[in-house]
Amino acid sequence: MFRHTALRYAVLVLLASAALFQAFTAEYFGLEILTEILILAMLVLALDIVAGFGGMVSLCHGALMGMGAYAYAILSTTAGIAPPVAMAGAVALTGAIAWAIGAICSRSHGIYFIMATLAFGQMAYSYVFEAPIFGGDDGLGGISRLDLSFVGIDLNDSRSFALFCLASLGAIYGASVLILRSGLGRSLTGVMHNEQRMRALGLTVWRVKADVFGLSGMIAGLAGVLAAQHIMYISPGLLSWTVSGEALVVVILGGLGTLVGPLVGAAAFVVLKHELSAVTTYWHLVVGALLIAVVMSRANGIFGWIEARWGARIDRRLTDATRKPEAKEVLGDA
Repeated sequence: MFRHTALRYAVLVLLASAALFQAFTAEYFGLEILTEILILAMLVLALDIVAGFGGMVSLCHGALMGMGAYAYAILSTTAGIAPPVAMAGAVALTGAIAWAIGAICSRSHGIYFIMATLAFGQMAYSYVFEAPIFGGDDGLGGISRLDLSFVGIDLNDSRSFALFCLASLGAIYGASVLILRSGLGRSLTGVMHNEQRMRALGLTVWRVKADVFGLSGMIAGLAGVLAAQHIMYISPGLLSWTVSGEALVVVILGGLGTLVGPLVGAAAFVVLKHELSAVTTYWHLVVGALLIAVVMSRANGIFGWIEARWGARIDRRLTDATRKPEAKEVLGDA
């Protein structure tokens, strides 16, 4: 079962503090980078749930994110539905599509699962690219942001929108923890470690995979909705397999199966991308070399390396600190 350690809480507090500091002090460009990090963090959280805790490495989560973005754009602009209802509809629709994909792919494993999800993603990309209703390769513009003026919040302001994305990420992280700690999450962990045993115990394995994949798809859909509101324009490139590949790189870079690691990976990846792209157009080579170094080190990403080096030490110190007062009480009673 997923649990938080002292180190994980410390990293979460550090990341949240850094995000809040950036949100209140940065200018326009800094706020745009922060928003990009937060939206990517939602996507990689969704991917980490299925890949890190369920062993289902997906290459269609970029497409699911794009589906959420296009669903919101169509519902809010073409259909004229209010943004809050359009957001809910887009997230629900993306979740339903993800559930169907998970159900269809549930009997495949390893490379076959990866290729099946890649095929679904490419099918979605090709359809959106050719369909006139989605604007073809020109994409769709004029997308409006959520209106929170009734509570005095203007999301058209970059700072307010960044804080809204931060609050949404916090809620998504909390929901992810609840999913993994629930019976469904424990069943998913059991399926990843020994699918045959879980099936022998009477568990409907395909349903567990489909349900988790659907919940993950809803998170990816919300990331797509916020991405559409952020740029106020979307194109078929949002559904490309390269978006899914980039998300997978971020998860591995941060730490697969940790939830906290992908957040670290998202921040590191976006900052590296912007800083290195200002120096060289070959910034992908540097990120690729870093990813190879992480994989070859046999550490579970950046956060996995930190956790292996410092996590046990911190937990040991906390345990010793709690045991000393207890020992003094026992001696005092004696």
